[in-house]
Amino acid sequence: MTAVVDADRVFAALADPRRRELLELLGRTPGCSASSLAARLPVSRQAVAQHLAVLVDSSLVSRRRVGREVLFSVRPEGLTATADWLTGRAAAWRERLEFLKREVEAGNRLPAAARGKPQLRWVKDA
Repeated sequence: MTAVVDADRVFAALADPRRRELLELLGRTPGCSASSLAARLPVSRQAVAQHLAVLVDSSLVSRRRVGREVLFSVRPEGLTATADWLTGRAAAWRERLEFLKREVEAGNRLPAAARGKPQLRWVKDA
């Protein structure tokens, strides 16, 4: 992940269903104020403002001042960087599992001394 997007902060932000709901709302109607978002949700404006602060801190939402209002919008690059990271992890695990499947189907087994250790080698049954 890039230095701008911290995976821990992104996942912590996305863990809350209300923040995911706010992201959905901002995705449909960018440039909303905390007050206009609060009007659509069963929570106070202060609660929305706190959730938005977490989303801004995690680089998932941006804010800009227009006159006396602060408007919020989704930052697609924050979600894209996180999705790219997850895609890379999924590809690595898919590759490992395909290797494991090929080895098992070929009748190879893991030597007892190597079980539980990284970078394992497979041996052919005698």
